[in-house]
Amino acid sequence: MPSSRTTTLAAVLAVLLVAAALLLGAVFGTVFFAVTAAYLLVPIHRRVQRLGLPPWWSSATTAALASLAVSVPIATGLYVLTERADDLLDALEALPESLTLAVYEYSYTVEVGTVTDVVLSYLADAAVDAAVALPELALKFTLFGMVVFGLLLAHEDAERALLATIPGAYHDVARSLSQRASATLYAIYVLQAVTALATTAIALPVFLVLDVPYPVTLAALSGLLQFIPIVGPSLVVGAVALYWASIGNVAGAVLVVVVAGVLVAWLPDVLVRPRLSRRTADLPGSLYFVGFTGGLLTVGPIGIIAGPLIVALVVEAAGLLADEHRGTQVSLLPDEWP
Repeated sequence: MPSSRTTTLAAVLAVLLVAAALLLGAVFGTVFFAVTAAYLLVPIHRRVQRLGLPPWWSSATTAALASLAVSVPIATGLYVLTERADDLLDALEALPESLTLAVYEYSYTVEVGTVTDVVLSYLADAAVDAAVALPELALKFTLFGMVVFGLLLAHEDAERALLATIPGAYHDVARSLSQRASATLYAIYVLQAVTALATTAIALPVFLVLDVPYPVTLAALSGLLQFIPIVGPSLVVGAVALYWASIGNVAGAVLVVVVAGVLVAWLPDVLVRPRLSRRTADLPGSLYFVGFTGGLLTVGPIGIIAGPLIVALVVEAAGLLADEHRGTQVSLLPDEWP
């Protein structure tokens, strides 16, 4: 059992963490992402350290690699979107004002112009907001790297300090929750990232063969959308199909739905996920979707990670409670019962 002094220090730490979250709310999301990334990078940090590098340099190397892995895709995406912004606006403005969908004797007219105006207004506002946020984004990337570096350098001391506040009888619970958190973060960061890369690599030749406009941009967007559960790159496939149907290319729209729907929206999950899923948390897709959407709508971008993580921990805690209850029931059975 931890001493009363240890318990008091743990309570002081909890209060200070809450105060820090309130006072540093502007960078709380960045710090949270850095903490979860550092937690997942600890095994890589240990491998780098086994190469013979001292702790400071191994932490700096791992943090630099993590920052590079985060910044390169985002910078590439911003560059591609900037280069294709005018083409995207021209394509949206070229859409007809209305589209009539007819099935047998039934028909329905979709006012495309109204939707186009809303999308154009949203894109214009988003472009202005992105330009204004660039200096802040650069500062947050720097903070991300520094926090990851500091946590990797002192992660062993932090682990010992946290375990010291937990009674020995509950260390197995802490280990179970830690393993579930690690598996969930692996599923969110690593598995999703590899699946996104595979989706981009498959989508590019498929879009080129199908003569889809802006194949590089749409292939990269398909990969990025892999981080959105359930719907994913099917949003791109559906958007391309609707665009071609709106300009009268019905055969092309059907071909995109069939071919790209199978190769881009379905195949990467079949190729990548089974090979990497052994290290991930066994979390049903429906619960992952609840965590993703609920977290995103409640706390913003941080909820993309925090939502599925908290759902996974709830599932793990429920499982531990069920196991404890079954163990209690078994221990209460008479000795002569089989």
